[in-house]
Amino acid sequence: MLTAPAPAINRVPHTNTWSMDTPPSPLTLRPFRPADDAPALRRWITSRAELVTWAGPSFTWPLDDAQLTAYAAEPDRHTWTALSADSAPVGHVSVRGTRLGRVLIAPAARGRGLGETLLTLAVARAFDELGLTSLDLGVYTHNTTAVRLYEKLGFRAVQVLEDVEQVDGVHWSALQMRLTAPER
Repeated sequence: MLTAPAPAINRVPHTNTWSMDTPPSPLTLRPFRPADDAPALRRWITSRAELVTWAGPSFTWPLDDAQLTAYAAEPDRHTWTALSADSAPVGHVSVRGTRLGRVLIAPAARGRGLGETLLTLAVARAFDELGLTSLDLGVYTHNTTAVRLYEKLGFRAVQVLEDVEQVDGVHWSALQMRLTAPER
């Protein structure tokens, strides 16, 4: 008697459940390696405004290897590079303490849903592997694509910080957002 092979079972990264026939993620996360990954980040961030959008005021323009090496070595910081199915770097994300940040998708890879996948993987790591009970982030209010994505994943605004940064003569405001383990 011939039988069909059992369907593949894949872990759904944003839940604690198993799902039949869930396609594998188009991304994997591996630890950020400054020597290998810094050149890609520098190519993806081409202006001071993009640098501030990515990391707030914590880096100086132009971004360089020394800053990225020091960043990756910060205590309690977990940094990851997102790799595509062909192992090319296409994104970056980090968690320090209970704070998610430094989320970036390579410009050439945008518009394909990879930001949602990257964030889903990072949130799963934060809650499941790091054992966090809540996750906070800051996002500039004019970055509406990011705000909508965070909201889609369950993050909720808890505070608005008016005029926290000035870039090219323009004041930027920021949202502080939070996701708790039961809300995810």
